Amino acid sequence: MLRRLEWKVVKRLDGLLQGDYRTLLRGTGLDLADLREYQHQDDVRHIDWNVTARTDVPHVRVFTEDREMSAWFLLDLSPSVDFGSGETRKRTVSAEFVAVLSRLLTRHGNRVGGMLYGSGVDAVIPARSGRRHVLHLLHSIQERPPHAEGGITRLHELLSSAASMICRRSTIFVVSDFISEPGWEKPLSQLAQTHEVVAVRVLDPLELDLPDLGLLTMRDAETGEQILVDTHDSGFRKRFARIAAQREAELREALTRSGVDTLELATDGDLVDAIVRFVDMRKLRIRLATGAVPAHLKRA
Repeated sequence: MLRRLEWKVVKRLDGLLQGDYRTLLRGTGLDLADLREYQHQDDVRHIDWNVTARTDVPHVRVFTEDREMSAWFLLDLSPSVDFGSGETRKRTVSAEFVAVLSRLLTRHGNRVGGMLYGSGVDAVIPARSGRRHVLHLLHSIQERPPHAEGGITRLHELLSSAASMICRRSTIFVVSDFISEPGWEKPLSQLAQTHEVVAVRVLDPLELDLPDLGLLTMRDAETGEQILVDTHDSGFRKRFARIAAQREAELREALTRSGVDTLELATDGDLVDAIVRFVDMRKLRIRLATGAVPAHLKRA
């Protein structure tokens, strides 16, 4: 898989990003480079309160990024990610994302690590660099047997474990479908106060809209509960779409409140396009925050 992705995806991304992969990672910033006035969307953790008190104007510290940075993948491998309405399952999309980003980052000297969650946090792969380490990380993901039904995903356990185990400031990719027991929002927000956190949400189009397929037996991937539904019933499809849209809105609002950027990966989408769009979005946001974008573009 890694060899295929290196030829088809990693080299293509390396050419498209042309060094902008650093937009995905922000270093620990140990060296103070400058002070400047606070601007909208600056990280409040970088406010220099002494200078702010003397000048009565909020100022932030600007750091020189470390050349060597660390990225962690918090990978949700609970039973719900085994779903896929087409040829590709959400678990496959997650694994390919980890493979591509890990290889892209380690090619430039950065370190990557992983924490795998099934019915609990059952594997931790320390952050290291090199292709061999990426292979080890992918092997741990692919060779991990699926968990039996009957459990409920508790994403807050994964996030809380990461907060206690990852000490050095890192970029953390939370790769999940976010189908979980409530209560993960606060740990995610707390994690984002210390680290640069990106929520990588994997989804399948069938989770948002049901086509007319007649009678179907639907099964909860985590509890095993089954129910017979008539997708020919337009009223049922409309109710399903309404509930799905409501959940989408609530999930996106929760991620926004948590202060994290979100990258969405669909089982029927293109991985390269999704990553490039995400990097472009982050670049634009950074430029807006630093005043590098003309005023008329900000209004647009």
